Amino acid sequence: MTAFKAISPIDGQTLGEFSAASLEDIQIMMAKARSAVKAWSALSVKQRCQILSKFNTLVLSDLDNLCTTISRTTGKVMTEALLGEIYPVLDLAAYYCRHADKILSPQSVVTSPFSFPGAEAQIIRKPFGVVALITPWNYPFQITVCQLLGALIAGNAVILKLSEFSLPIGKVIVDLFNQLDLPADTVQWLIGDGKSGAQLIDAAPDIVVFTGSLNTGRVVMQKAAQQPVPVILELGGKDAMIVCADADLERTANAAVYGAFCNSGQACVSVEQLYVEQPCFNAFLKKLCAVTANLKVGQNAEGDLGVMTVSSQIEKVKVQYDDAINKGAKVSVPLNIQGSAINPIILWDVTDEMLIMQEETFGPLLPIIPFINEDEVIRLANQSEFGLNASVWSRDIKKAERIARQLQVGNWAINDVIKNIGHPRLPFGGCKHSGFGRYRGAEGLLQMTYPVSGLTSSSHFQREPNWFPYSEDSYLAFKGYLDVLYGKGSFFSRARRNLPALQGFREYSSFNLKQSWQNLKLSLPWKREY
Repeated sequence: MTAFKAISPIDGQTLGEFSAASLEDIQIMMAKARSAVKAWSALSVKQRCQILSKFNTLVLSDLDNLCTTISRTTGKVMTEALLGEIYPVLDLAAYYCRHADKILSPQSVVTSPFSFPGAEAQIIRKPFGVVALITPWNYPFQITVCQLLGALIAGNAVILKLSEFSLPIGKVIVDLFNQLDLPADTVQWLIGDGKSGAQLIDAAPDIVVFTGSLNTGRVVMQKAAQQPVPVILELGGKDAMIVCADADLERTANAAVYGAFCNSGQACVSVEQLYVEQPCFNAFLKKLCAVTANLKVGQNAEGDLGVMTVSSQIEKVKVQYDDAINKGAKVSVPLNIQGSAINPIILWDVTDEMLIMQEETFGPLLPIIPFINEDEVIRLANQSEFGLNASVWSRDIKKAERIARQLQVGNWAINDVIKNIGHPRLPFGGCKHSGFGRYRGAEGLLQMTYPVSGLTSSSHFQREPNWFPYSEDSYLAFKGYLDVLYGKGSFFSRARRNLPALQGFREYSSFNLKQSWQNLKLSLPWKREY
């Protein structure tokens, strides 16, 4: 049996050893999950929320130890573990427990009294069943638990497959949920690597939720298509930050440094392209370099940046840095790698052919690029294959929003950075090669379910107007009916010219135009409600 050894990127110490699941284990887990979901989905949304509402209390009761485990496993500093991993989870859990019942409640739908006489319609939401949740190593607690909460509240059972670089955090998560009054096997943890993730998808869950790189996302989608099962993909980013000349440069420089270098740049929504309007470019670059120079790399209480989580990302940063230097870029300071720690660097005089402008970096490098006008910067920002998040900075809010709305991204912020993705009421996800589907917000909860449309008829007619037998009179009557609803002219003129044809419907009381005027107004195209 394969075993994984968890090593802290901070000091190389062993954090634990974990046995990988076999193919037979995965098949057993899937069978258990299918059994568990029957009991869990049978509970009402309110009952599920009541059980899950105790989660926040459990987290807060052991907060320091939890932050320490996250820090030791990922290499991020304690404050980053607290604010980037824990706080968004607590906020989302509280939001869902307050509002999930309303979000997932059946929705009444207006029906036409002519097309559906005596009928009522509704949309109900049903859980998919078993969710395969495959999550990354950069924010393993936050991303996993946020998606897990949405899946559970919607009524699903979940099999978690965290990154093999996040195994101590996987143990923390399952230990927390095991303390809740969930049916047995509602939450299960699959220990393994990419091969195990592929086997999980082959086991045919009801939906796959994947967060990770673009290339792996393509493999996940191909695997899921063989079942087929639906997928939600949150992939990479190359997020743009656009700074207009009228921005508050002091605030904006501080924001850019945070947006680029929090978690040592290892975030899918890190600022990786900083576009600055030409008139303020030199002044802003000077401020940016000064703020960056004051950052402290280290694990002490005053540390701003921790270390890189995996060694492969260190090499990628080095390759992009060397490529940029060789092609003429200038840098604020030389690259300095000490163990798993990398110093943050600002680059300018960058060009489109440099790797740093083409590929996701996922490390503490920030290229800054001048622009002349709105049209140019929108074109530059949109030429990326990714479309996850962006920010626009200006004292002119209308101008900033005008620019933001033209960006091909799934999320944007004005005069703030990254924090928008943690808003519990806002759905988060990307477009283009950054993936599709959403989590967080009402939409994220709904996407853990599928809609079922229902129509209930209370009609007392022995035969509906559209039932057999057909005749020439019925054809003319239906033709007149369509003209009354959608034809040209006023309603009364349409009714008058079609009254003879509609006499074929006289046996149906709902077709008495005088008696049904109020109902008819609801069925007209401009009065429809959904």
